[in-house]
Amino acid sequence: MNDLVQRLTQEQPIIASLRPEATAQRLKEAVDRGYVHIKFTETRGGTELGIRLIPDLSDLTGANYENSTGTIRFAGDLTLDYVPVRFHGHIDLASMAGTGRLEVREEVPAAAPAE
Repeated sequence: MNDLVQRLTQEQPIIASLRPEATAQRLKEAVDRGYVHIKFTETRGGTELGIRLIPDLSDLTGANYENSTGTIRFAGDLTLDYVPVRFHGHIDLASMAGTGRLEVREEVPAAAPAE
């Protein structure tokens, strides 16, 4: 496992990475699509990742998008530098910031074709 993936397995600050601006409404649109961009802010230049949400591992019920209050917790799988990982984190809607970390996933080898 490379150094970046190893460092991101430790809980650290993240922000919602939304364009053109980070607002609760833009975050809601991303959540509704099931795909959220976040940025780990403490790496050199920041590390931005796209997270495909896993509904069963996410709790989006704490959000009040209209008032920009509450917190969402979400998880999703991705591959970073050829390493399969799962992101775990939360974002506070008032600040559009929170904390997150990666968990290295074990890949299940594909079954050999039947002969």
